[in-house]
Amino acid sequence: MPLGLLALALGGFGIGLTEFVIMGLLPEVAADFGVSEASAGWFISGYALAVVVGALGLTAAVTRLDRKPVLAALLVLFIAGNLLSATAADYWPMMLGRVIAALAHGAFFGIGAVVAADMVVPSKKAGAIALMFTGLTAANVLGVPFGTLLGQAAGWRATFWAITVIGLAALAGILFLVPKAAGAKAEAGGLRRELAAFRSRQVWFSIIVTILGFGGMFGAFTYIAYTLTEVSGFAATAVPWLLVLFGVGLFAGNTLGGKAADRNVDRTLLVVLAALVVILVVFALTAGSQALTIASLLLMGGFGFATVPGLQMRVMKYASSAPTLASGANIGAFNVGNALGAWLGGVTITAGLGYTSPIWAGAGITLLGLAVMACAAAAAKRTQARAEVPAEAPAKEAEPSPV
Repeated sequence: MPLGLLALALGGFGIGLTEFVIMGLLPEVAADFGVSEASAGWFISGYALAVVVGALGLTAAVTRLDRKPVLAALLVLFIAGNLLSATAADYWPMMLGRVIAALAHGAFFGIGAVVAADMVVPSKKAGAIALMFTGLTAANVLGVPFGTLLGQAAGWRATFWAITVIGLAALAGILFLVPKAAGAKAEAGGLRRELAAFRSRQVWFSIIVTILGFGGMFGAFTYIAYTLTEVSGFAATAVPWLLVLFGVGLFAGNTLGGKAADRNVDRTLLVVLAALVVILVVFALTAGSQALTIASLLLMGGFGFATVPGLQMRVMKYASSAPTLASGANIGAFNVGNALGAWLGGVTITAGLGYTSPIWAGAGITLLGLAVMACAAAAAKRTQARAEVPAEAPAKEAEPSPV
């Protein structure tokens, strides 16, 4: 295993921690700045919106540059954002720090996925991408609970100082462990070449599947604390540990999904999305049972994140001549899916449909994603079949019939 993949994973860990740990520290942050929790919630929403901007804008701006120094520069941006958050005197400097850190998020994962794939042989590309995203899953499993505990014990700023140190370690790893060849710039053509990749229907199919497939899981997850306490009957103190269990599912799903996608991307995505629809439906029907809720939570995390390496690999596959911007766009699509799922789940709760309604909504969104994936796979198979049909041999001249 190339050591450069570990550096990418460490960067992913720090970025994932920045994105999610604020959820556990909102009361402390809101109290420190003297704002409502709703106002503090914009530290989450603002981050998500900035991720999409960075995934497209920053990635497009650096397509002509070598990828390794770009990754290093993105981590410098990430470090600066978290340093500003750790030292922010009031609300708006903190918001600015969140936005600066978020701008690095999408571009880092988008470009990092391309670099990770270039470090290994073609048969292991999805596994390499999965290893990079292991940092993101580890941030959910370990980073968020311990980051929250650190913030509660030593003040929320201590958590952001710790993330800054993680960013410095990841920067050193990128500089010293990522091979120069893997971090070389794309072939000539620049932004025009990168944009040309979006002429492929399959690139758009992949992005839409990312929005719907991941959005369905995230829609169910966004309001999971209410489901666990109000429907399943768990105590509020049990919720963080149940979320750790969800994170264990993410970790396992990411690893196994990457290995399966290396064998067959489309088949893996079809199977995983179909399984996720079933799991969400079963979860919605049995959320009143604590034992079945625990099993559903683990499986939802596993199958939900098993899609990630395959979805990222698929968009890069069909944008193979210029994958950097398409890869970044797909990272943005994950966050669009997050926003879509969270919004639709909120609509169902507001409509009075109960705390299992976001899970039903998530199942519906995922089913749409499965339908689009089936269309994409069928279209890809038809294109491959046409390409494999040999040219017809020229007709032989008629031989004279014997007399």
